[in-house]
Amino acid sequence: VQLVESGGGLVQAGGSLRLSCVASGRTFSSYAVGWFRQAPGKRREFVAAISRSGGSTSYADSVKGRFTISRDNAKNTVYLQLNSLKPEDTAVYYCAVVVTVPYTMVVVTEIRYDYWGQGTQVTVSS
Repeated sequence: VQLVESGGGLVQAGGSLRLSCVASGRTFSSYAVGWFRQAPGKRREFVAAISRSGGSTSYADSVKGRFTISRDNAKNTVYLQLNSLKPEDTAVYYCAVVVTVPYTMVVVTEIRYDYWGQGTQVTVSS
């Protein structure tokens, strides 16, 4: 499975971005997907996750109410809408997939993820 993120960039505080993660293969609908981020000098942390069905989602407390994860299985794509961005949201954002998972399960634990993208940089200026 290959994952390619895009949509990152430089934005002012309060602004918005939409990240995309496109997956290779014909079984994208069988994957649970998550977004993680890593700021300079910090450990990678969970941001958001979505189930195979798209009906279940989970968010880190720090982004709840500001970020929205969604998926379009027909396009093999997962999105992360970032609103009301803050300087502390500055990080490299990674998408990842879990290959074997029940239909409605969301996965928030990093170690459970099987494949990772290369990341896209998000920089929020104050």
